[in-house]
Formats: sequence, structure tokens, C-alpha cells
Amino acid sequence: RIEKILGDAGIDPADEIVLYGAKAHTSPYFGYVLVRYLGGSDARVYHGGIDDWKNAGKQISTDPVKLAPVSIRARINPDVIVSTREVVARLGSPGVQIVDARTEKEFNGEDIRALRGGRMPGAVNIPYENNWVDPDTPRKLQRRQVAGKDGMNLKPAEDLRALYARLDPEKETIVYCQSGVRAAETATVLQSLGFRNVKVYNASWLGYGNTFDAPAEN
Repeated sequence: RIEKILGDAGIDPADEIVLYGAKAHTSPYFGYVLVRYLGGSDARVYHGGIDDWKNAGKQISTDPVKLAPVSIRARINPDVIVSTREVVARLGSPGVQIVDARTEKEFNGEDIRALRGGRMPGAVNIPYENNWVDPDTPRKLQRRQVAGKDGMNLKPAEDLRALYARLDPEKETIVYCQSGVRAAETATVLQSLGFRNVKVYNASWLGYGNTFDAPAEN
């Protein structure tokens, strides 16, 4: 089904692909993970998105775009995402580290968005907004305390390395959130920092929290 959707849109994962949305939005990162899962190796995310593009005075078009359809055959990369069964099998493994990219309240089981609340045993909580210069920017925008989205820029590489200093770049790193979307942004950041084996748990807490025989801390 994904091959048909992309093929009808004229998009081949083997091509160079740039994904963007609103500034710092997670959806382009989720799309990036999908492209990699389908075998693409030349994709990247424009983190600043349409906001930075407009602010830079770049040209904007409202014309519809229709590329010629293409026939594609996905080359699935099994090293990109993991399933619930695979995550449960890895729990407690000394060579695996798990990052929970949700909010602190979700992590602690105070904000419950599945049949169970809580977290995976041994998971480290680093909310994905902490990748930004000012994680509180969306709330400040709502309160009109700031006028722009500059606080949603990614932190400099040295600050990101400090943020994830407790993790081992050589270990297999599994990232999850509620549905895999926030996790995709964190996983992409970790890759950019040189983490060698980063995977997104696609079903994330929506799948894990609804799997009653999956061990949880809550």
C-alpha cells in the first residue's frame, strides 16, 4: 500500500528526498524514518520548515504539483524500526538502551494515553522538546511571551551531546513515545550525533501500554 501511495505521487525512496513541515514539527521526521525503512539512504529533514523558509524571504508557491507516477519496489531495512515483540525480547539486555521521548508526566504514569500508564523498565526519559534551544517555546507562543519560533531551533551539537551524555553511542538505542512520531525526531538527532544503531519503536506506548503481558513500571 505504501509503495502505491508513493508511486502514484511520483516519489521514489531511492531518490534524494527533503522532508519539511512547520518548524520543528515531528511529522517530517516520521516521514524520514519511513523513507529509511523503505530502503532510502539520501533523505534529510529541513527542521526550520516553512517558517524559516518564509522568514528567509524565499519564494512560496500555491500551485498544485503533480509528478509523473513511478513504479517502486521497497527494499525494507529491518534496522530502522522494531516491533513490540522485539522490544520485549530486548528488555534488560546490557547492549540495549531505551529512550522515552514523551513528557515527564507520561513517563511517570500521571498522563495515561493507553489502557495502562507508565514506562518500559529501564527506559531513560528525555522529552523530545529538549532537543530545542527552548523547549517551552510552544507554551510561550500561546501566552504571547515570544513573537517567533526561534526557540524551537535545534540546540548546537555540543549541547545535544551533553543532553544525551548518559547514553552510549555504541549500544543499540531504541526510542519510543506515544505513537512513534516524537521518537522519530529524537532518533534522527541521535543519528546526527554519531549513534551507530538507532531504532524507532513504531507502535510505541500506544502498542506497549495496550499489551498487558509486556512488563511496565507504573
